[in-house]
Amino acid sequence: MSSQPVDTAQTAASGISASRSALEETRRFRSPLMDVVRQFSRNRMAVAGLVIVVLVTFTAALAPLLAPADPAVQQLDDKRMPPNSDYLLGADEFGRDILSRIIYGSRVALFVALVAVAIAMALGVSIGLVAGYTGGWLDSVIMRVADVMLAFPYLLLAIALVAALGAGIENTTLAVGIWATPSFVRVTRSQVLGIKHREFVTAARATGVPTLRLVLRYVLPNAIPPIIVFATLYMANAILLEAALSFLGLGVQPPQPSWGLMVADGRDYLRVAPHIATFPGIAIMIAVLGFNLMGDGLRDALDPTLRGRI
Repeated sequence: MSSQPVDTAQTAASGISASRSALEETRRFRSPLMDVVRQFSRNRMAVAGLVIVVLVTFTAALAPLLAPADPAVQQLDDKRMPPNSDYLLGADEFGRDILSRIIYGSRVALFVALVAVAIAMALGVSIGLVAGYTGGWLDSVIMRVADVMLAFPYLLLAIALVAALGAGIENTTLAVGIWATPSFVRVTRSQVLGIKHREFVTAARATGVPTLRLVLRYVLPNAIPPIIVFATLYMANAILLEAALSFLGLGVQPPQPSWGLMVADGRDYLRVAPHIATFPGIAIMIAVLGFNLMGDGLRDALDPTLRGRI
């Protein structure tokens, strides 16, 4: 009669122990993606950067709904109007609503950042894979060309490319993408050099896996995480470069709104109407800060050594 409660307690204890073991096994084999998300969410600055990027993205996508006025409509009677109930961020030298132009300018900034980085990734990753995996004279030629391009000051190289291609948002985007390509080549090559001699790649090569399949299935997936982080950080640089080119009159042309062009238009009125150049400059700063914070957070989440793990 007394042995039954003891057996029941032992059975319950065994069940609890088995449940704990199963939970530990589940945690041990948790999805790497979930681990990255958990590490990223712990970084408050990274989450803040993600929120900024999401807000800028939604602002660009919903510009026609969010803008209080047409960004191209001029009201000369209201030129250089300071912020008030009619113009929340004031009016520029032609009486155009600055808030509306900033909202529509986010479309230009994100378009250039996304498309230019996509161009740089497509070219840079492909060339970097060939250089890193092939090696030899081809690697030397590719890297010397990349070194020559990187030796030029980035703004001077971008100005030369835009001058050769012509002004406009399409040519500006292409110029920014070409400017960023050598950096992606170097990052991809450095990753491939460390991956191609690892055990799983050597084993796949020994089993007769074709070179193209080996590179695309085994080498490239392991090189992608650092490239994604680098691409996120480079989007901030692309926004800055587009603003710089537009400021110099080589990028987006009026009347299309661009943050850099708005700063250039307001530089002559800094004493009498500082809001014309100040608010677009703040928009550039916030967007660049958001991409930088998000990129730093992704780097910390994807790199085990930065999380204190081996």
